[in-house]
Amino acid sequence: MPERSTPLPWTGIVLGCDYNYEQWPEPVWHEDMALMRKAGVGLVAINVFGWSNVEPRPGEYDFTDLDRIVELLHDHQIRINMGTGTASPPPWLTRRHPEVLPVAPDGTSRFFGGRQAWCPSSPVFREHALALVEQVALRYGSHPAIALWHVSNELGCHNALCYDDTSAEAFRVWLARRYGSLGALNDAWGTAFWSQRYHDWAEVDPPRLALSVRNPAQLVDFHRFSSDALLEHYLAEAQVLRKHTSAPITTNFMITAHIRNLDYWTWAPRMDLVATDHYLDHRLDDPVAELSFAADLTRGLAGGGPWMLAEQSTGAVNWQPYNMAKTPGQMVRNSLTHLARGADAVCFFQWRASAQGAEKFHSAMLPHAGTPTALWREVLDLSTVLTRLAEVAGTTVEADAAIVFSWESWWATDTEARPSVAVRYLDQVHAAYRALRELGITTDLVAPGADLSRYRAVLVPCLHMVSDEDSAAITGYVRSGGHAVVTFYSGIVDRHDRVRLGGYPGAFRDLLGVVAEEFAPLLPGQEVALGSGARAALWTERLRATTAQIVDRYAEGPLAGVPAITRNAYGAGQAWYLATALAPADLRDTLRRAMREAGVTASGPESDGSLEVVHRSGGGHRYVFVINHGHKEAEHPVTGRDLVTGERVDGMLRLPAGAVAVVREEPGP
Repeated sequence: MPERSTPLPWTGIVLGCDYNYEQWPEPVWHEDMALMRKAGVGLVAINVFGWSNVEPRPGEYDFTDLDRIVELLHDHQIRINMGTGTASPPPWLTRRHPEVLPVAPDGTSRFFGGRQAWCPSSPVFREHALALVEQVALRYGSHPAIALWHVSNELGCHNALCYDDTSAEAFRVWLARRYGSLGALNDAWGTAFWSQRYHDWAEVDPPRLALSVRNPAQLVDFHRFSSDALLEHYLAEAQVLRKHTSAPITTNFMITAHIRNLDYWTWAPRMDLVATDHYLDHRLDDPVAELSFAADLTRGLAGGGPWMLAEQSTGAVNWQPYNMAKTPGQMVRNSLTHLARGADAVCFFQWRASAQGAEKFHSAMLPHAGTPTALWREVLDLSTVLTRLAEVAGTTVEADAAIVFSWESWWATDTEARPSVAVRYLDQVHAAYRALRELGITTDLVAPGADLSRYRAVLVPCLHMVSDEDSAAITGYVRSGGHAVVTFYSGIVDRHDRVRLGGYPGAFRDLLGVVAEEFAPLLPGQEVALGSGARAALWTERLRATTAQIVDRYAEGPLAGVPAITRNAYGAGQAWYLATALAPADLRDTLRRAMREAGVTASGPESDGSLEVVHRSGGGHRYVFVINHGHKEAEHPVTGRDLVTGERVDGMLRLPAGAVAVVREEPGP
């Protein structure tokens, strides 16, 4: 994975936060400056939702309060992540121009009162937003306190897919550029089906709600268009900023399990640095494993270089059904998980917990109860730890295994008409990732078509949609000596969502040396035994081996004797195929064997995921992050200096339950 060339605009590891100063009277600002200094805050995001304050009426700008905050932060030697203020329009804009409001798939508008009440394709919104950006950039573009510019906020969190007539026209333009002609569009979308053939561009609309299943190729293209439309908006704001500032420009991605509408592989190269927001999702079976996955995926987007955690929470959020407080020490552990996996900045939403509004129960660095609290003491503890870890900044994470991850395949897999609604793309990716994590293996996340030559092993979970070029990259990697593990429902359709004929798994048939004649999904709760004693669920296939070696077969049911796991010699490499969803322990056992054969080196011991061990290296040093998420003492062999405590470790680190260590490896005595 190539490193990004742009360094983060600070030295060491920065601790930061969002500061919504406009929610507080001016005397509180001065108190906050002193407390920020005490907490070691080095970067503050402001003006993220400032539009209605800065432009209270059309074309009338009032920078009085923002000027004061900028100077206060500068006087206290706190650098600024300056928001453009365009995340949500002010009331006057949507009242005067209701046409900017987003429209849902059923054709109804969504109104002002929440946030992101705007359509990404609206030229009216774009005009007013860029006028605001121009004024903010003119005023602060050369200010010495500005370390970074923050375009909008969590673009597409709520408004990624807009179905109004303006979006319809923009969609047609996008399609015309992509396909060149209606004939090519009809071919790509398979419009011979259900009498959908188009004869005029004006007939093409967004995939609004229909009485039946909608065209799946159209759905995928609308996702692509919508991602591109928001990226276009980001670039338009960034272009205005570039005229007035030399500071880096970015926006905060949302690498998380419940956001899927933006293809960040296409966004990341356009960022001066990659930043993301991440919040523990207690709706998931394993929130901590998902945290690690999200951090590794963000590192992949950053090209292996350092990245920025733009938001996380000190405790509970406000938007899940049950908003759980973090346990003692969890904030530090979560922060170091991000740091271990490549972050060189740890920031929180937000500085001071709001007293009003939709996020009043969202935790903050300074809670409602103030400084005489356990949470505030943990903030101070984290600040101390990050200061001690300053030398780790700029180093890179070590990984010799990778997982191919695709937003497009996510869209195509989780569509309306598919063999089993229980097969969800991210579930399968998470299952593969979690198995490697429990094997102690640090994993890169890479885009389809990426250069895989540096990896000893590559996992390809549920890559349902894959282009010829991207499948060739995986095939070529194995031919040249690499080891791949491909799981079921991969290689089935091309980039137009057209089934690859000749038998499944389509694009990977020759690589895997197998042909599946028919899918045979399992019902919820149904399991099947394999000859080895392994258990599987969710999915089976009527599979036959052509050149592959059969590793395991179904031992019961209508597919008894049919191959379930295969391994194929291909060129100088090996390619495994898992034609079913193995139980977690059995998936772990199978991947353990595949990783050993590939020569993959684990960074830590096998565990239930409670002990996390990751290595970062650079500048002549190697750092071992050891994070004990468990409830009992853990051990890990290492020799060196623990930067967290300052103590020497000679041969064996003994880490209490819930504790963290970052050991700079040094020779023994």
